Amino acid sequence: MSTRNTTLRSLHDVGLAAWLGGSLMGAVGLNGAARDEGGTWSTTARIASSGWAKWTPVNAAAIATHLFGSAGLLAANAPRVATQQGVAASTLTKTVLTGAALAATAYSRVLGKKIELAADPQDAEKAATHPIDTDKAQRHLACMQWAVPALTGGLVILNALHGEQQRPTEQVHGMWQRARSLAPHMSMPSAPLWHLTH
Repeated sequence: MSTRNTTLRSLHDVGLAAWLGGSLMGAVGLNGAARDEGGTWSTTARIASSGWAKWTPVNAAAIATHLFGSAGLLAANAPRVATQQGVAASTLTKTVLTGAALAATAYSRVLGKKIELAADPQDAEKAATHPIDTDKAQRHLACMQWAVPALTGGLVILNALHGEQQRPTEQVHGMWQRARSLAPHMSMPSAPLWHLTH
């Protein structure tokens, strides 16, 4: 009932693993090291900003890889999404979480660039023309940098659910449940057929 989609699944999983792992390492390791070694707010911000900036191209590639794999898997499994009970709901949830993770990632980068500008003494004039509330931006950035691994972790859990839903027994049961929900009269008769004929 199912076919192999090894390449698409690999792109999906490797991209998601890098997205989750990189964001979690940054929130824990990079930010923690910057606080330990920075001494002052501006130095801490510059260290953290430098590390996140180096990770950004890799993260963008990981996200693109994941999205490409996700789109391919969705196309390959479109019949199951339409006919197997529960698959459409988990797919919709996964799509919403992916959108939220993308938004959190993008907003983190915007906030990070603002803090980077404010902390760089070489851009003091430029920063003065675009003043920001650094405390507020730092709080929002901290929230977003923890939101990304939380959201991508949720995607990993949903990915595990999708894997379970692909089991042959789950597919048969889900498709039967879907058919029954669309046509309630399809339920099996409670009395034996031989009894109905007498």
